Amino acid sequence: MDSYSYIEVDPKSRKPKYLQIVESIIANIASGNLPIDEKLPSINNLSEEFYLSRDTVEKAYSILKDQKVIVSIKGKGYFVNKTPLISKTNVLFLINKASNYKMRIYNSFIETVGAEAHVDLQVYHCDESLFLNLLNKSLGAFDFYVIMPHFKTEELHHLSSTDEVKKILERIPFEKLAILDNNKGYDGKCQFEIYQDFENDIYSALVEGLDKIVNYNKLVLVYPQKTIYPYPKRILHGFRKFCSHHHLDFEVYDEIYDEMILKKGDLFIVIEEADLVTLLKRIREIGLNLGKEIGVISYNDTPLKELLGITVISTNFRAMGKTAASMLLNKQSGAVKNEFDFIDRLSM
Repeated sequence: MDSYSYIEVDPKSRKPKYLQIVESIIANIASGNLPIDEKLPSINNLSEEFYLSRDTVEKAYSILKDQKVIVSIKGKGYFVNKTPLISKTNVLFLINKASNYKMRIYNSFIETVGAEAHVDLQVYHCDESLFLNLLNKSLGAFDFYVIMPHFKTEELHHLSSTDEVKKILERIPFEKLAILDNNKGYDGKCQFEIYQDFENDIYSALVEGLDKIVNYNKLVLVYPQKTIYPYPKRILHGFRKFCSHHHLDFEVYDEIYDEMILKKGDLFIVIEEADLVTLLKRIREIGLNLGKEIGVISYNDTPLKELLGITVISTNFRAMGKTAASMLLNKQSGAVKNEFDFIDRLSM
């Protein structure tokens, strides 16, 4: 079989030549024209055949190798790989951190798409440079891109986006992009978005618990100002707005200190897991009665918090992943605000 005849490159097309090679090979594997174990032209031969630079062909083959569509065997060349991915939707799932919460979104997404898609999970750790590098390597290699945009400044403050991030996302076709979790600056610029409204979510959730909250003398928000994975300032703004509108006394701290002074009538709202653990230890040391003399609300729910009876304000992470997968499979568009709730337990 002459594999050259199944690879098409249109010199008049505006589409990059390397991407034409990628899409042509994938399409012909899916249609059965290029069977498993079929040998493909060498980089040199293919570049000569279509008058392309060697780098162009090498980039195309590199993308196909990353996707496990083809394999290279030293001394023999490139071959069509045994892969079930060709007939599936290939999805890049790009998250800012591999936390318990983000992984619950991812796992719910995986469970819902099932056998309909192959999903490649990548983590960029809120780092703009790493994000740009990962996405640059992946452009044109996936059918769909699901992205959670959270970045940090050099001072470890939260950023929703940057000019460079916006530029590279504009290179992804509108119908192939979804934004999850944080849509600030991205509204209407993708096929669909499922987002948290960080400022109004915390405000509304605390209103749900207002009948209990007013029984406390002071609200204390533990909001880390600088952290490796920074949180949106909108959380802090929503908290302050809630306290102001309901005339509640409040304070904001960066962290829970080992010997922090706790008082009867305090109600703590804690963002980070480490601070929650330190606070619960401190409450036990002092001998205060949790849920009666002192209260605790944690941000973002986990099975362990449910087991321990910790009251939470939290988005529904599983719902976010499930909704994203359903919208992708059904080719839906639009913006969906993810549910965010006050879950009352024993700690207040």
